[in-house]
Amino acid sequence: MEQTKTMVKKRVILFVALTFVIAWIIFLLIPLRGLTYGKVTSIVIIAVAMFVPALSSILTRLITKEGFGDMYLRPHFKGNMKRYLLVYFGPAALLFLSAAVFSLISPGWFDPELTTLKNSAAHMGGLTTNNLLLIYMVVIIIIGPLINIIPTLGEELGWRGYLLPKLRMLLSDRAALVITAIIHGAWHIPVIVMGHNYGTRYIGYPWLGILAMMVFIFWLGIIEGVVSIKLDSVVPAAMIHSATNAGAGLPMLLAKGGYNPILGPAVTGLIGGLPFMVLAVVLLMKTGHRVKTLAAASSTTKHTKYNVFAPKLSK
Repeated sequence: MEQTKTMVKKRVILFVALTFVIAWIIFLLIPLRGLTYGKVTSIVIIAVAMFVPALSSILTRLITKEGFGDMYLRPHFKGNMKRYLLVYFGPAALLFLSAAVFSLISPGWFDPELTTLKNSAAHMGGLTTNNLLLIYMVVIIIIGPLINIIPTLGEELGWRGYLLPKLRMLLSDRAALVITAIIHGAWHIPVIVMGHNYGTRYIGYPWLGILAMMVFIFWLGIIEGVVSIKLDSVVPAAMIHSATNAGAGLPMLLAKGGYNPILGPAVTGLIGGLPFMVLAVVLLMKTGHRVKTLAAASSTTKHTKYNVFAPKLSK
C-alpha cells in the first residue's frame, strides 16, 4: 500500500513538472521571439500550449508505465441527460448573471451606445450592431460549450482527467479539488504577465492580475472538478471551460472605456466572477472531505487493467 502511494506521488510530481516546464517554455516563445501579445502568432502559440496538460498526462503514463486504462473521455450520457443539459446551458446563465451582478455593484459601466461593438460591426462587412450582438449571444448560448472544446479538452485531460484523480487517491475530495484548482491557476502566470485578460496598464501590474486570474481559475476549477467527479468524465469540464472562454469577453464589448479589468466587468474580474464564486463555494461545501483510501480506489475498479482511481464523491 505504501509503495503504491509513493508511486502516485511520483506521478503527480512528474505530471506537474512536465506540464509547467513544457508549457512555460512555449509561453515564453512569445517575448523571446519579440512577438506582440494578442497578435495571430501569439494566439497560435498559446493555443498550442493548451494541449500541454494532455501531453503531460500521456508522457507521465508512458514514463511510469501506468498505461491508458481510463482517460475519462467517455461522456456517460446515459442516465445523465438532465445533468448534461445543466452543464450545457448553465455556464451561459452564470455569465449573464455575472454581468447583472456587476451592474448592480458597479453601475455605470455599461455603454448604451455600444461604441466598441459598433466599431467591431463596422469592420465586418456592414454587419449591424444589433446583429453582431445577436451573433455573440447565439454563440455563447447555443454553441459556446462546443466551440472551444478541442483545446479545452487539451487542458482538462490533464487537470481534471489526471491530476485530480491522482490527488483523490492521496487526499480528501475537497483537498484534491482545491489543490488542482490552485495548480491550474498558477500555470497561467506567464500569460497573465504578458497581458492576458487584464492587459498591462492596471495599478498593481502584474501581481493583481495574477491574483485575480488565480482566484477566478480557482472557482472555475472547483466547478469543473465537481462536475467531472459526478459524471465520471472530463468532457463536461471541457464543455464548461469552452463555454466560459466563449462568453468571458462579451461584457468588455459592452463596457465604457476606463473600467478596471481586475474588478470586472468580465468574469475574470474579482467582482465580475462573484456568481462563479458562490456556486463553487456551495459545491465545495457539499463535497465529501473523507480521504478515499488506495485500497478502496483499487477494489472498485479491479477489473480495469490500468485503473488508478474510482471517481465517486466521498460521503
